[in-house]
Amino acid sequence: MYRPLTSTSAPTSLDFDQQGRCCADLPAESPLAMPTQDLSVAPEHGRAPLPDLIFGRRMFLIGTCLLIGLLGAQEMARPLADDGISLWDALLATLFFGLFAWIAFGFLNALAGFVSLMNAGPRLPRWLAHPRMPSRRTAILVPIYNEAVEPLFERLRTMAASVEAVGIAPVFDMFVLSDSAATAEPAERAAFHKLRDRAAMAVYYRRRPQNVARKPGNLAEWVTRFGGAYEHMVVLDADSLMTGVALARLAATMEADPRIGLLQTIPAIHKARTAFARWQQFASAAYGPVASAGLQWWSGSEATFWGHNAIVRTRAFAESCGLPKLSGKEPFGGHVMSHDMVEAAMLRRHGWTVHMISLPDGSYEEFPPTLPDYAVRDRRWCQGNLQHLRLLGSAGFHWVNRLQLLMGASAYLTSPLWLMLLFAGLIEPFRASLIHWTLPSGWLLLLTMTLLLGPKLLAIAWLTVNDRLRDDLGGTQSVTWSILIEIPISVLIAPIMMMTQTMAIIDIVRGRPSGWSPQTRQADGIPFEQAWERYRWHVALGSLFGLAILMGVDGALWTLPVAAGLLLSPWIAMIGARVDLGDRLAAWGLFVAPGDLQRRRSSRTATVSEAWQPIFPPLAERQLSEG
Repeated sequence: MYRPLTSTSAPTSLDFDQQGRCCADLPAESPLAMPTQDLSVAPEHGRAPLPDLIFGRRMFLIGTCLLIGLLGAQEMARPLADDGISLWDALLATLFFGLFAWIAFGFLNALAGFVSLMNAGPRLPRWLAHPRMPSRRTAILVPIYNEAVEPLFERLRTMAASVEAVGIAPVFDMFVLSDSAATAEPAERAAFHKLRDRAAMAVYYRRRPQNVARKPGNLAEWVTRFGGAYEHMVVLDADSLMTGVALARLAATMEADPRIGLLQTIPAIHKARTAFARWQQFASAAYGPVASAGLQWWSGSEATFWGHNAIVRTRAFAESCGLPKLSGKEPFGGHVMSHDMVEAAMLRRHGWTVHMISLPDGSYEEFPPTLPDYAVRDRRWCQGNLQHLRLLGSAGFHWVNRLQLLMGASAYLTSPLWLMLLFAGLIEPFRASLIHWTLPSGWLLLLTMTLLLGPKLLAIAWLTVNDRLRDDLGGTQSVTWSILIEIPISVLIAPIMMMTQTMAIIDIVRGRPSGWSPQTRQADGIPFEQAWERYRWHVALGSLFGLAILMGVDGALWTLPVAAGLLLSPWIAMIGARVDLGDRLAAWGLFVAPGDLQRRRSSRTATVSEAWQPIFPPLAERQLSEG
């Protein structure tokens, strides 16, 4: 049951309600200083030396990407040089280079991941592979912002039950950190009281009157008030779930290696219902292991942070991650939006190591239910990642962290580059100096297709040897049909995202910030009027490419997949938003995800613990102590 506070310290002013009544919803404060960092001056802390093996891996990856980019750009630009090199030719060559280098990175990362997995996979630290029970206090932080109360607290009840089952409740406390509107507080507080009174672990609730600096400000406020009492903090999103086993493993690993500042897990998508979310859930489960293993292969102790499903050393975070407010107005100034990657760089800047790890299971998140909902979230990420361009020159950052910040921004810049290249392909045939505009050679087309489809093919190759994962995804027949359907879907949705991200970048350049609206967690269907309003410009662009194809413009036929995706975008969004279609796909054995089969085999339905038994298996303390 609820563990009462043992401290006799008086609560602070925020622990009183508007009528002046004392609330017992927070523990006694244990302040921890979190100074704002000056990014123009490098800290005195030295970074750990870089292992030669990791350095060689990184040089291979970067050098090969640049080489492939140069080869592709040179071959594509060769016909353009017949009449001399002009500024237009140089621009096209630059576009070719950037796009080839980017898709080469995706392929090489997947190739490295595949080889790593075939060679026994990313190796877990000894203390993670053979965990013992953690002994130091850890806080589970759940920042929320106008969330649906019942689904949120159902997730929290599930986690609290799993923590209790593992036996780590005495050293784990949970904090619900609300930035919701005042009107949401009564329902949140009532659900919190119900959870607190039933949970074996300590559970606390706090609502900030002002949503200052969004999630980073929410976490910083907790650190400065309560951080001194906790060795570690597990940072979650409102849609996150982690098992007690995973939490125990992470905390024990942090205790075993005092150099670690952050461990980022790779969460699996779960609880997808709509057709769009089910597609993403399957793609993540099927293709994710190879990509994730590749990231771990070259990131080493300079891994990134995704802002959730990670454990952080509280003292390291406090001394390193006080984010400054950038000069100027949003979208390029103001508070740092995509704070997580910057915080990882700031931890490494102060000498702490940051690692990305793949747990066997135990780390989960939900996915936006529709294509428009995903675009809303992606719009915020776009603004935040472009904001990182201002931070590339920060003093003391490791060069790999600078590269990660640049890659995060360039991931969005490739969308307008791709669109510019498509337009250039339509314009080039009308130049008097060129009569024909075709792909220069067959080998370049083969290389392009290899780079684009290679990551999926490598993931499929891994599925053929990973019997457990293949069975979790429904077996060979289910996986085969799902992939045959998934690849055309991804081809159609890619140009939709290209246009969406290009429009977002135009808005950002025009000075229009994204804001921070509550995220939609559940949806079922989109009316045509709403879909048309959102995607009418996509259809207009698709019509332009379609017209070029019908007119027989040289090279326009290559844009047929792009034109098809853009022209169908409203209907793709509408179909993807349907829950009934998602349920039918699951019933047909398509887009099956780990956990679906176990839940389907169970004839019982009722309690939270029963429903989540396949995901949260009970684990006795002695099982964690083995090894």
